[in-house]
Order: sequence, then C-alpha cells, then structure tokens
Amino acid sequence: MSDTSRAWIKPVIAAVAVAVIGLGAYATVSKREVAPELTFVSIKGEQITPESLKGKVVMVNFWATSCTTCVAEMPKMVDTYNKFKGQGLEFVAVAMNYDPPNYVLNYAETRQLPFKVALDTDGSAAKAYGNVAMTPTTFVIGKDGKILKRYLGEPDFPALHQLLAASLKG
Repeated sequence: MSDTSRAWIKPVIAAVAVAVIGLGAYATVSKREVAPELTFVSIKGEQITPESLKGKVVMVNFWATSCTTCVAEMPKMVDTYNKFKGQGLEFVAVAMNYDPPNYVLNYAETRQLPFKVALDTDGSAAKAYGNVAMTPTTFVIGKDGKILKRYLGEPDFPALHQLLAASLKG
C-alpha cells in the first residue's frame, strides 16, 4: 500500500478513538448510581420520605457528635445549606447508629441546625448507602435521584458549591 492510499487511516483511527473516549465518558455519566429509596426519621419524629425529596437536589451527610471532623465541618455545612436552600437544596444530616440520640438532639438544638437531622438507630441508612462506616461521608444527589458525588471526609467546599449551583439550575 502506498503512503497516499494509507492517508485516510490516521484520521479514521483518531475519529474512532474520540468516539470510544466519548462513549466511555457517556457510559460513566449515564451509569451513576441511584440513591437508595429510604425514609429517614428526624429527631423531631417527622418522616422524610423519598417522595418528599423527589425532583430536588439533596445532600445526605452521615456524621456523629463524636467525630471531630464532622463537628469541625458542620458550620460550613450550615453555611452551604443556607446559601442554597432558597434555590431548592434539601439537606439531611444522618447521625450514625452508635451516636446516642440525646447527644444528637442536644447538638442540633444548641447549634440551631437549620436542616433536617435524622437518626439511623438501626444502621439501615448507612448500610443502604454502601455500608458507610467513615464519618463524615456526604452524598450529593441530583434531581434525577442519582448520586452526583460522594465525599469521604470534609468536602472541598468551593467545588461542592459549584456542583450544587450547576445541579440546582439543571
């Protein structure tokens, strides 16, 4: 084969490579995990149902009063919630099953947490979210009910705010 008859090969290979990369990126985005359909029970006894969260951007934050990183990040979580709640952000702070309910209630009341605080008394919520054991672990769930991002430890708050802003617009 002459060089001129092979000239078409490189552009075709490049186009195929771009298509494969694009398909891989699409598959990654389209295969996002769907958030578990759970009903949380708040410290006030209210049911936080999947139906009440449908079509909203939701942050689910697993935390504990004994977790120093959780306690340190909580004021930033409050600021994040306050910044985006007017745009439709919902936030559920889920206390781990080993956290004494009276500690959680005291913490939420004395810090005047503005979002919903739930108890995971039997550990079923942590299990449903992939056996969450490390705190803090935060999930950002899109309006479509799929997990957009999972943070282990304290989130990068500027990046989190960008994600929330984009998700709440979409």
